Amino acid sequence: MIIKSIELKNFRNYEDLNITFSNGTNILSGENAQGKTNILESAYVSGTTKSHKGSKDKEMIRFGEKEAHIRTFVIKNQKEFQIDIHLKMNRPKGIAVNRIPIKKAGELFGLLNIVFFSPEDLNIIKNGPSERRRFLDLELCQLDKIYLSDLANYNKILNQRNKLLKDLVSRPELRDTLPVWDLQLLQYGKRIIRRRSEFVERLGEIASRLHRSISGNREELLLAYEPDTGEESFEERLEQVKEKDLKYCQTSAGPHRDDLSFKIGNIDIRRFGSQGQQRTCALSLKLSEIELVKTSIRDTPVLLLDDVLSELDSNRQNYLLNSIHNIQTIITCTGLDEFVKNRFQIDRVFEVVSGHIRQQTEYEGVI
Repeated sequence: MIIKSIELKNFRNYEDLNITFSNGTNILSGENAQGKTNILESAYVSGTTKSHKGSKDKEMIRFGEKEAHIRTFVIKNQKEFQIDIHLKMNRPKGIAVNRIPIKKAGELFGLLNIVFFSPEDLNIIKNGPSERRRFLDLELCQLDKIYLSDLANYNKILNQRNKLLKDLVSRPELRDTLPVWDLQLLQYGKRIIRRRSEFVERLGEIASRLHRSISGNREELLLAYEPDTGEESFEERLEQVKEKDLKYCQTSAGPHRDDLSFKIGNIDIRRFGSQGQQRTCALSLKLSEIELVKTSIRDTPVLLLDDVLSELDSNRQNYLLNSIHNIQTIITCTGLDEFVKNRFQIDRVFEVVSGHIRQQTEYEGVI
């Protein structure tokens, strides 16, 4: 799987851009705030319909414009696909595949599998549970359309149940309708818990092996799923917290409160790990994601690396660069020094200046 090219119109700081990528390693080089990351963001939106930053559609539209377009050409299983994303200021985005509009954004998931790695991925380890749930959901939604549907339905039911809990304050007679929402919440929630558990088990096995290798056999990483409630105990748990939910007008049990744990020995590195341990863990997690996608779809994802090398020491840099052969990679950086130092294979370098590609250079080997 590769991204052949991307065309941008009024996206972020790009008025008009057409960029064609190599099947191998592509470098977007330039000073900060020139628009390198915006190109990666457009690729991510093409695969997931969402910004990796969590930005709203209107925030990705060029200043002074009312809409933006992303057109991405993808080669998958020797077939070419055209993905069009039409971002609008005050209306839902439009999405088309091969010029045929699709009704639901979820229909796009799985066409272009992307693994995005940036310094912000440390937040998966360091920040609260919502970051880790978002990581789980984004990856699972790319791999499993049934999970995507279950998650969308669960969130819809959760919102409706929470609205009912608030309405009960002024309309207590509506309490008889609560079991209707509980039944649906359990139906979708149990499936989400089961699928997350399976995914984290597979991911954990790979991450543990990779982390051991990166750390030179000095550290053993244990990745574990921490469900708020088990699949079989969800119904009982929901009943236990019912009075609490009625009091606070909020659903307090379910997979929307799940978490992931990362431990080295008995140390919870979310709270007590060194920055080096957290970075190694994030690197292990992302490389595991690549391997898991490969085995799941029997193809390689597209790897996007946003200024990652500057955050890693030489050992972790070497491990990362040696791990991404035979996979299309698009990397942003402020200079080529690290690639030269590591004698790394590069196929194409783009110099990005103020929303333009000023220069494109082809390579035939290491630099």
